[in-house]
Amino acid sequence: MKREFLIKFGVILAVIGLCIYSIYPPEKKIKKGLDLQGGVHIVLEIEKEKNVDAKLTSDLTERALEIIRNRIDALGVAEPIIQKEGIDRIVVDLPGVQNPEKAIEIIGQTALLEFKLVEENENLYKQALSGNIPEGYELVYMKEKDERGIYRETYPLLLKKEPEITGKYIVDAYVGYDRTGFPDVNLIFDKEGAKIFEEVTAKNIGKRLAIVLDGVVKSTPQIKERIPEGKAVITGKFTLAEAKELAIVLRSGALPAKLNIIYQEIIGPTLGKEYIQKGVKASLYGAIIVVIFMIFYYLYFGLLADFALALNILILIGVICAIKGVLTLPGIAGIALTCGMAVDANILIFERIREELKSGKSPKASVDAGYYKAWSAIIDSNITTLITGLILFTFGEGPIKGFGLTLSIGIIANLFTAVFVTKTIVDWIIINRKIERLRI
Repeated sequence: MKREFLIKFGVILAVIGLCIYSIYPPEKKIKKGLDLQGGVHIVLEIEKEKNVDAKLTSDLTERALEIIRNRIDALGVAEPIIQKEGIDRIVVDLPGVQNPEKAIEIIGQTALLEFKLVEENENLYKQALSGNIPEGYELVYMKEKDERGIYRETYPLLLKKEPEITGKYIVDAYVGYDRTGFPDVNLIFDKEGAKIFEEVTAKNIGKRLAIVLDGVVKSTPQIKERIPEGKAVITGKFTLAEAKELAIVLRSGALPAKLNIIYQEIIGPTLGKEYIQKGVKASLYGAIIVVIFMIFYYLYFGLLADFALALNILILIGVICAIKGVLTLPGIAGIALTCGMAVDANILIFERIREELKSGKSPKASVDAGYYKAWSAIIDSNITTLITGLILFTFGEGPIKGFGLTLSIGIIANLFTAVFVTKTIVDWIIINRKIERLRI
């Protein structure tokens, strides 16, 4: 029995520890949506040709996603939200943007994919690093993703300003595998591009050719031989994910469609601040009333329910931070509703325990029977609400998705806190303190 309690309390403490770890420090871990801190909300749609295959429309959207991510990284937005909506739409949220008009302008531009030669001359390279960039060249810093997925500048490259060839000649780019089993990226140029690419590779064997998308260097493969027939292979011991990303980048240059901004909204930070204050106040007042009521009506069991409620909220916020979810105003409403659901589960249990005690059963038997008999009602109410939350999260957009996310996580956490956690604590107290009479 002692070992059983050690395991159960170990699980509870582990969950609390993991949640605190995922939340701390909250100012960095809790991502706030546009309605809480202001910013830009944009919906883009791909202007496709008539009678285009649905799969090819979807492929264009994937390419467009890479273009937009690249541009937003250049803007320096810390926690952007970029996601596909349907087949041909992309939703972009840029929280905390200081110049929203400029951000909208940059995102709506046409993508530019260029292939530029890397200058390997050491003297010219040192000259450029000293601030004296040779005419006809540009100093560009290679960028790599950090642990948060944001591109950071690493080392400089000296590139020729004029590209040798642009992405408009690329017909396709796809992932393959080299002889050693590592993923590589295969390129196919059109007829005119094949001729240009053959000339470029023939004249520059041994040199590196930088692949530049919207001014950002994505890769610098070495030209090993003359490449005829418009087919090329880029190797570099890529991971499969890196190879797929590079293939999307390369296909982006051949994007045969225009991105149209069909909706845009600029949300001011003042309004967001007011929303936060009102939302937090409403949730806080509601929580205080619930806490007082539970203590007044159920005494020590009420304190236990309040602890379960606090743990429920901790788990909810911890999971949101762990999955890098975004907290929105409707999300706060979802938290408030979750609090009500959590208390409701405890009330069902406590009322059942009261009934069992009135029938003359012992404290331990009453607790066991109370939890057992309340379980079916708790499952029914929580599962139906969970299904609703998941539907809202899956098919909803914007504020509705935020509400569905917090509601779904909160319901799952509620099944853990209201049943497993409280039952473990009650059992431990009854057995160790040899309780012969319960007050509830």
